[in-house]
Order: sequence, then structure tokens, then C-alpha cells
Amino acid sequence: MPTVLLLNGPNLNLLGSREPDIYGSTTLREIEELVTTELNESSIKCESFQANSDGEMIDWLHQNRDADFLLLNPGALTHTSVSLRDAVLGVGIPFLEIHLSNVHQREEFRHHSFFSDIAIGALVGLGVKGYLLAAQFAVDYIEQKGSASTS
Repeated sequence: MPTVLLLNGPNLNLLGSREPDIYGSTTLREIEELVTTELNESSIKCESFQANSDGEMIDWLHQNRDADFLLLNPGALTHTSVSLRDAVLGVGIPFLEIHLSNVHQREEFRHHSFFSDIAIGALVGLGVKGYLLAAQFAVDYIEQKGSASTS
């Protein structure tokens, strides 16, 4: 069974209560359940993880490097973590970068991402819908990869 990783960075565990005017009222657990349901409908397993430090995220990525696709919201590490970027490159899992808010409409320091240039694509400012669109893309990607390998 193919596997998609859902990896969320610092402070995303506070979703639902943290700055709901920016991030909405949906909790991380609810997002994980929505993504898991979307992927399970296509017989794809979802493994979710959230950490408040890049070291924990890196260790988890290393342990799950055989996955087929990665949905990544690095949170504030987007703008600061070369080590997480190196880990994503090192495991070689194709991925999408996700942000609930439109980082390009926010503070200047949020405009640069250490991940966008190595991602297949980025979904920003779409709220929870961005996670669902990312999951749908992952399904399509895995199905296309599977049909290409059988041709």
C-alpha cells in the first residue's frame, strides 16, 4: 500500500486556538483526519507527525524515508531551517509545501521559503482546503507513477 507522510512543524499543534483570524478554527487533529480520509479513499496510507523542533521532524523523516509522497507544512521553519531542507532533499521523497495563510501577504521575513524551490509545488493561503488539494494531488501523483511503472 502506498504511503503519504503528513508532516507539520512548530506551533501547528495549537491550530484551532492559535490566532484563528489567521489560521482558522480547525484543529491539527481534524486536518489529519480529513487528509487521512481523503487518502484512504484511494487505498493510500497516511502517516502524520507534528513536532516543535526541526530535529524531531528530521528524525521522523529519516525513519519514514520509504514513503511515496510528503505533504509538508514546515511552519516557521520554512524561513529558517536549512537542516530540515537538507533532510527533505536527503530522503528524496517528492513533496508539496503547504501553508494555511498566504505567507506572501504577511511579514517580509515570511516571504522566503527554504522549501519552495525543491518542492513539486506550494499551496499557500487556502486554509484547510490547501491540505485537501495537496492530498488529492498526492493521489494523482502516486497513481500516475504507478501506471507509468506498469507501462
